[in-house]
Amino acid sequence: EVQLAESGGGLVQPGGSLLLSCTTSGFPFQLYSVAWFRQAPGKEREGVAYIDNRDYKAYYVDAVKGRFTISRDNTNKQVYLQMTDLKPEDTARYYCTTDPRTLEAARRDAFALGYWAEGTQVTVST
Repeated sequence: EVQLAESGGGLVQPGGSLLLSCTTSGFPFQLYSVAWFRQAPGKEREGVAYIDNRDYKAYYVDAVKGRFTISRDNTNKQVYLQMTDLKPEDTARYYCTTDPRTLEAARRDAFALGYWAEGTQVTVST
């Protein structure tokens, strides 16, 4: 049975940091591209950070570049998102996702064929 579960969300003040974790099981994790998406109220879901399944390079959208770091632990089948210098506009529900295709293919349809976790809420506010 495929399982993905996030942890680490919460309320943080602007400028603060959070570490999101995603624990997975039930599929060959090391062969999958991984990503973090987020969805704010009234907005479409957007990908913010990715790791390709071939060379394990990381990619970021401009809005989080230099502030967020995605990483993966193939031994423990986990994905992480270290978020620093958080801003109110980072407030959203964050989702971990994995896809067996290359990152290029998976991004074309926003990981539509991948496995998704239920999400964890991140709120940046005073």
